[in-house]
Amino acid sequence: MNLCAAEDESEQEIHIPADIGWEMLDKWKFFFLGAALFSGVSATLYPVVVLKTRQQVAQSQVPCVKTAFGIVRHEGFRALYRGFGTSLMGTIPARALYMAVLELTKSNVGTATIRLGFPEGTAGAIANAAAGLSAAMAAQLVWTPIDVVSQRLMVQGGGLNWVSNASTCKYSNGIDAFRKIVRPDGPRGLYRGFGISILTYAPSNARTVWGGMRCCFYKKDEDGNESGINALRPDSKTVMAVQGVCAAMAGGVSALITMPLDTIKTRLQVLDREENGRRGPTIGQTIRNLLREGGWTACYRGLGPRWASMSLSATTMITTFEFLKRLSAKNHEILQ
Repeated sequence: MNLCAAEDESEQEIHIPADIGWEMLDKWKFFFLGAALFSGVSATLYPVVVLKTRQQVAQSQVPCVKTAFGIVRHEGFRALYRGFGTSLMGTIPARALYMAVLELTKSNVGTATIRLGFPEGTAGAIANAAAGLSAAMAAQLVWTPIDVVSQRLMVQGGGLNWVSNASTCKYSNGIDAFRKIVRPDGPRGLYRGFGISILTYAPSNARTVWGGMRCCFYKKDEDGNESGINALRPDSKTVMAVQGVCAAMAGGVSALITMPLDTIKTRLQVLDREENGRRGPTIGQTIRNLLREGGWTACYRGLGPRWASMSLSATTMITTFEFLKRLSAKNHEILQ
């Protein structure tokens, strides 16, 4: 961007750091293309999620590579996609809900904070954080039941050391699993670990990646002295690059911090036997079982696949999301 263009842009109305707002999108194109793009991302990362889930419910530590070869050798390559159909069916409404809440919250909170007098960078940071938290919490209404069903399908099979109190039910498909979960437990059975799911995923979605960052340049007067600073909105490629790199870093750190919570959540959702007069263990019992099996390190089983999955997922989701918004813009001239 040259200096003249920068001067012209600095005179325009200040917006929060989002080039394309909710009101600028063709909603039908946004949701249709979004379903296709995010389904592709999910299909690419799904085998890594299966490996993570298998390791988390294993009775002892099994290396990731050995787990993968064991699954393929004893159950075939298709086992790496067991439960994918169910997960994909949930991905479409969950992502649609996530994107809608994300954009609506970001737009409304951003506008409100600007009106309250917050600086542009601070307003963007607050809007991104609020939008990420709200969207993650809303999406868990769909994701938690899908997780419960798909993870039950993921852990079916032989060749590995499973926990002794894992579900003995055999499921032929997602619909069969749904019926067998709801029959004894009702709808509550589909929302096992809902609270801990929010604790696990909502903080990592509080995106402040671009919120407080902006590009500045110093405009020099005729004598060559710096006379002021003008804020510039970065171009779309810069936004996507910075968000992608920061998302990978944030995803990796989040995976490390929230790993024990995710392991507990997975076991709560997969285990199914009677324990102390109730179906499935409590959070306290799950923690005691993990400590008895391998100490605190047992809470970090599956860290490698989860770290890779969350880092890659965060990067691809953010870059794909920004790309999707540009594809779905009503007027492509706003991208120039």
